[in-house]
Amino acid sequence: MKKIVFLVGTCLCLTLAFTSCKSSSSAYKKAYEKAKQQEMEQAQAQQTTPPAAPTYVAPAQPVAPAQPAPAQGDYRTENSQLVAGSPLKAYSVVISSFGVKANAENLKSKMDANGYDTRIVFNTERNMYRVIVASYDSYAEANSAKQQFKSRYASNPDFQKAWLLYVK
Repeated sequence: MKKIVFLVGTCLCLTLAFTSCKSSSSAYKKAYEKAKQQEMEQAQAQQTTPPAAPTYVAPAQPVAPAQPAPAQGDYRTENSQLVAGSPLKAYSVVISSFGVKANAENLKSKMDANGYDTRIVFNTERNMYRVIVASYDSYAEANSAKQQFKSRYASNPDFQKAWLLYVK
């Protein structure tokens, strides 16, 4: 009789121990959502900050005619805003995309160490951070740089997916 009571008590204790110590995936999800919200607020704050009023307005300069865009499929056009790095030109070589800003910053620092003028842009439609290694005014220069990058990193299959971003 004592053995049965002992076994039932032990089973009851083990059952309570295993069911009450579950890790809560909702806690991780809440932390992720909070971090994502903070990143979005920072991006919006940078976007909505009004520029300082200029003290001198230069006379208008004639604008060069726009370069015709290449055939569809050779590049992508996205609504993006610069997060880090020097300003973008019309065509940029994108080597990777991340949903987490820290991952994009890690790759940016590695590519900067390899001699690239790396930039990070945020795609506002897809909530993705794009890592850019080069930016050019002409499609031909950008496409050539993309091919050189791919051949330099031929052993890295992730970098073989490099593509061109066209900024209007």
